[in-house]
Order: sequence, then structure tokens, then C-alpha cells
Amino acid sequence: MNRVLAEAFPGAHCELDFTTPLELAVATILSAQCTDERVNLTTPALFARYRTARDYAEANRAELEEFIRPTGFFRNKTSSLIGLGQALTEKYDGELPHTLEELVKLPGIGRKTANVILGNAFGVPGITVDTHFGRLVRRWGWTSEEDPVKVEHIVGELVERKEWTMLSHRVIFHGRRVCHSRKPACGACVLAADCPSFGLGPTDPAAAAALVKGPERDHLLRMAGL
Repeated sequence: MNRVLAEAFPGAHCELDFTTPLELAVATILSAQCTDERVNLTTPALFARYRTARDYAEANRAELEEFIRPTGFFRNKTSSLIGLGQALTEKYDGELPHTLEELVKLPGIGRKTANVILGNAFGVPGITVDTHFGRLVRRWGWTSEEDPVKVEHIVGELVERKEWTMLSHRVIFHGRRVCHSRKPACGACVLAADCPSFGLGPTDPAAAAALVKGPERDHLLRMAGL
């Protein structure tokens, strides 16, 4: 299934825009309960104003809140960003650490965020168990666990470590484009032959094809024989 997903989504990647590890950490914090698209509309002005960990550490709270207000939960996120800037400035000379153990101790950074940072900013393989990932691997029968940490470890045993980061991107892409939560495009899915949940959504090819989203749509439909 991973190999098929690799063919389906050869350009799978982190859909948050960033140029530095700090920018990725900030964008990931902002992405909680918010779409990547909304975050990407918000971060250009934010990153132009706040360039370093010290900038966040010394930020005026009211000003920072206004920058990130469109992402929702902006007061909590502002606290996380200021706290992150202070911790990085005080303990790490303003630079993000490179290990899961150190990252998860920082304000606003849980295990999922840490794996996003490790995999996409530092090239350290990590499995990102977001809503899409957990939903799909349970739908596929890879695990029945709900706890993200347990899901991460179980899936990590199924797929070789070097594939972890890209597997995460591919599964998330598939969840956003084909295997939707309420109405998966079963009849137009490249994984139909291997999926134990086939039939949760429309199996009629035309009805299913109408549900497939994203720039890869034509490629995905050709792969599905449509």
C-alpha cells in the first residue's frame, strides 16, 4: 500500500510553507484546529515581522495575537509562541534542538509537532499521527489503537524507518484528496483492492470520481483505471 501511495503521490510533502526549522515549528503550532491553507495565508506577514526566536520571546502579546488571529485559538497559540521563543533563547541559543526528547519539552510542541519538525526540517525520520493519518490506518486495519503514540509505534514496526516521513505525507495526502472522513471515494481509490473498508463510500466509479480532490486528481483517476 505504501508503494502504491508513493506512485499516487510522488510529490507528497509538508503542505505548510516554511524556510527554516523555526518557521516550520511556528507554522505547525498555528495549524492546530486550522487548515494548512489558512496558516499559509497568515505566515508570510508573521515571518517577515518575527524572524528569530528572540523576536517571539520579546513579542508584544497584543500585536502577535493580531498577526495570528485568523488561525483561531490565537490567545493560546500566542502564549505557545512567546514561550517557545523564550525557551529557545534561554536554553538553545535561539536554535531548535534536533531530538524528539528535547523538542517535546518546548512550549507548544507535542509529539506530533516534533515529528513534523524532525522529518521535514532536519531529515530525521518520523511518523506524524494527525487526524487523517490515524483515521486511515485504522480504516485500513493496520491498527485499532486510538492513542497517537501507540499508532506511531505500531505503524513504525510495519514500515521501514527511512520511509516514515514520506509515508506520513502520502497518507495525509490520500486522506485529504480521496479517503475522506464522511464519504471516501472508494470506487476511484488506488488502494481499493487492498482496503478492508472498501464500500464505506460510493463504489460506483463515476460517483466516486466526483469526490476526488486536489491537483493530482487526473493522475489518481488514471491510476484507478478511470
